[in-house]
Amino acid sequence: MNYLLLFLAVVVGYFIALIVNNKKHNFLPIFLAFSGAFLLSITIFELLPEVYTNGTETVSVYIILGILLQIILEFFSKGAEHGHVHLHPQKTMFPWLLFISLSIHALFEGFPVSDGNNLLIGVIIHKIPIALILTLFFIKANYSKVLTIVFLLLFAVMSPIGTFLAHSEIAFFHSYRLEITALTIGILFHVSSTILFESSRDHKFNISKMSAVIIGMVLAYFL
Repeated sequence: MNYLLLFLAVVVGYFIALIVNNKKHNFLPIFLAFSGAFLLSITIFELLPEVYTNGTETVSVYIILGILLQIILEFFSKGAEHGHVHLHPQKTMFPWLLFISLSIHALFEGFPVSDGNNLLIGVIIHKIPIALILTLFFIKANYSKVLTIVFLLLFAVMSPIGTFLAHSEIAFFHSYRLEITALTIGILFHVSSTILFESSRDHKFNISKMSAVIIGMVLAYFL
């Protein structure tokens, strides 16, 4: 079921984009602020205690490496992980750099998902607006419908693959589960904190975004 839900999050984002295309997207910044706050809170409340309880002091090193990895990925994705796509339209070419960077991000994102934590909810809430924004970008940039669907379908399977690998019988993923989870924490820290930072751009107080952030944090705490 976890695999299916992770996949459907991207599908839902795609269809929402089709519905709201050519309309004002005033809800998107609020949705992103909520998703960033919720994802950050779930990471702190659930993943951090897990790695520090079961791991060693080197866990902190892997968290830092995860942050650095995400910075490198965003050099190629141009910030698509937190709701920004800044690419030149190439109507016939598959955006490989964007796809590879987003796929690596999504693969790690799915790795710590399990029945023992609520990260699944956080990843779903994060993926829906990202898929929505990607779809709107592809439509605006006049990419073909086939290319858009292929891109999103491939992107949609990456997090389920990460979850599958984490629960597979492959020795490597069993041996380095905590280290990979720590890397993922760093990735999620960077993405979610960037979303929150951008939600308060120009340091202007916005009651709607602040409310979304508070609701996201409180909801994560009580889950």
